[in-house]
Amino acid sequence: MTDLVLSDAMAHARRRLDAALDAAGRPAGEARLLAVSKTKPAGLIREAWQLGQREFGENYVQEALDKQAELADLTDIVWHFIGPLQSNKTRDVAEHFAWVHSVDRKKIARRLNDQRPADQAPLEVCLQVNISEEASKSGAFLDELPALAEAVLILPRLRLRGLMAIPAPAEGLAEQRAPFARLREALEDLRVRFPEARLDTLSMGMTADLEAAVQEGATLVRLGTAIFGERHRPTP
Repeated sequence: MTDLVLSDAMAHARRRLDAALDAAGRPAGEARLLAVSKTKPAGLIREAWQLGQREFGENYVQEALDKQAELADLTDIVWHFIGPLQSNKTRDVAEHFAWVHSVDRKKIARRLNDQRPADQAPLEVCLQVNISEEASKSGAFLDELPALAEAVLILPRLRLRGLMAIPAPAEGLAEQRAPFARLREALEDLRVRFPEARLDTLSMGMTADLEAAVQEGATLVRLGTAIFGERHRPTP
């Protein structure tokens, strides 16, 4: 992807988000773009950084660590881990990311907490919710959230910020909005249960359903294809 093409894609993504916020009656800037850079080379991330993008989402731990090493001079990049998280990868994530969107069980939360370096700020955490109750998807079910949130809130090296979900694909704005509405309602319930917590984040919406997510209160929209084009996993 050339600088010109990436520049156009970034500008279009930002205009699309701004338009979605305006259509939802929400203030400009109330939702942020998270550039999903999985399978994309470090050079492309650098180009996006040069265009003003600072927050990047990665799904694969080793791939992300390699990119982070190559981009170590870009000290203001904020790295988000957004993929399924296995126990044997928690140390790398705890040490090298600012955000984790995919905490779905207490064991993972405890490991992240215990492995987060004391000289770093607490790890910003979203609980992943299996909002469409798909057997193939990671995430806690809605009725599991209160207990999971309570467990995370007592961990000193984690800071619970909100919820993340990847709903099943749907056609039409109303059908797309329904699972996002359930996620928003779940966050509102947690705010009532835990008024002392800073629960301000709904990580939801991707290239195909950005507008529906923004209508339901998304604060972080994860865009990959809309910014970087189609993804192709590098051949080992």
